[in-house]
Amino acid sequence: MTSVVLEPELLPPVSAPRTVAAANDDPYRHRYLIAIAVTLAAVLELIDTSIVNVAIPHMMGTLGATLDEIAWVSTSYIIANVIVIPMSSWLSSYFGRRRYLTGSILIFVAASFFCGAATSLWGLVFWRVIQGLGGGALLSTAQTTLFESFPPHERGIGQSIFGVGVMVGPTLGPTLGGYIVDAYAWPWIFYINVPLGLFAAYLVWTYVRNASHQVRATSIDVLGIVLLATAVGALQWMLERGERLDWFESPFIITLALVSLTSAILLVWRELSIDEPIIDFRILKSRQLAPGVLFAAFLGLALYGSVFVLPVFLQSLHGYTASQTGMVILPGALASAFTMAIVGRNASRVDARPFIVVGAFLFLASMYMLSRLTLDAGQDQLFWPLILRGVGLGCVFVPLTNATVAGLPMRQIGQGTGMFNLMRQLGGSLGIASMATLLARLTRVEKATLTDHVGAGDANTVERMTALTRGMMSAGTDLAVAKQQALLVLDRQISAQASVLAFSRLYLVSGVLLVSALPLLLIWRTGRAAGIKGEIPH
Repeated sequence: MTSVVLEPELLPPVSAPRTVAAANDDPYRHRYLIAIAVTLAAVLELIDTSIVNVAIPHMMGTLGATLDEIAWVSTSYIIANVIVIPMSSWLSSYFGRRRYLTGSILIFVAASFFCGAATSLWGLVFWRVIQGLGGGALLSTAQTTLFESFPPHERGIGQSIFGVGVMVGPTLGPTLGGYIVDAYAWPWIFYINVPLGLFAAYLVWTYVRNASHQVRATSIDVLGIVLLATAVGALQWMLERGERLDWFESPFIITLALVSLTSAILLVWRELSIDEPIIDFRILKSRQLAPGVLFAAFLGLALYGSVFVLPVFLQSLHGYTASQTGMVILPGALASAFTMAIVGRNASRVDARPFIVVGAFLFLASMYMLSRLTLDAGQDQLFWPLILRGVGLGCVFVPLTNATVAGLPMRQIGQGTGMFNLMRQLGGSLGIASMATLLARLTRVEKATLTDHVGAGDANTVERMTALTRGMMSAGTDLAVAKQQALLVLDRQISAQASVLAFSRLYLVSGVLLVSALPLLLIWRTGRAAGIKGEIPH
């Protein structure tokens, strides 16, 4: 017979006032402190995914590394990160949530310090791996903790707090990194994690409690861990290096793809054949979870793809610094946070599907507006599209997360959020890799098309070349050199216009990707967030 535990927040109201002792027994009384702690830890983890990108030239100079070598500073962290994310539910059960989450934060903090103190490239890469292993717990474990730290009717609020961190973190990374590198030095992008991480660890150790429903595993699935690390690690490595090695023209990329695919197949077979798996794939039988995690992959594609494209557009074509780019993007991030706060408060009372549909089409509309930008576009033309983008993503994230795990037993929430975060992260990696590839190829195609229309027989081209040549000669340059310089200027203008056209296509691709995932919502049994098994509805 299944027992049902009545939570204090869910008991029928009584007329007598609550005593001090009853208030102290309230399991939810520290929910906002817990939310601050775990969200801060998750934000630090997400920021460190992108914060190093603006410091790469400085690292290359200090450590004497080539561009290919320094890329491992980012790649090693992300690979370690995605390996741990799907294991975090099992690790949390094995070590106990409070111990595992606090320990992971402390590992992340210690590795951050040693990253800043590193004096060699491979020393830095080693500590980035350790940092990634510690940081992997800070997403899905934090999200699971929030599910249990808030009463059922307030879980949308907890997830909206977490969602703000997830949305703002990737945006803050380059901005914060640019400011720190300009004002201080690159090691401080790691040192800043130390005081903030210690504060988060203190709050977690003080207020987070182990889940009463968790049962510690009696065995360790070593083979499952090895297969998981191989499958996810090889896939992430392939995505990180694919563009640089020309994808499947490279035998190395083909090898990584085959290793990842083979390991993934063996991993699924292994985990379905044992009683205590590292990843419980059986929960994908849920009509809520399976389409939800697949939608999360599309969300990662659209979110990280657009996050990657816009800063490149602003910095390469408009000459913005990292700090200026961050200030342009910040209003949209605040709009996303504001929207999630409103949506989160009503998440348990309304169907998630209309919010997700509206959010996806708002995102598509914002991408369409961005696709209309020209080289002359200023901050005024960027403001409203980015506000619309933030509102759209805010409408999607919290309802999607809550409805995806609706109906799962509480003991499986950790596995569910782990899969959700893994798919969003892998979708994001695929989004960045594919957008980088498409950007390069579309720019070449658009430039070739524009060049075909610019020739000696074109009257506008002749007029433009004549004006440029005269301008050069008026500055004291002789005719031959003036013609060469005019050709270079014209080539740069064609390249810039080709880049604008390529970016325009990419914005539309990001918007269409998210909208194309909407049919997955038809598979859901319900769009309601409330409905976790073992609880009495509020």
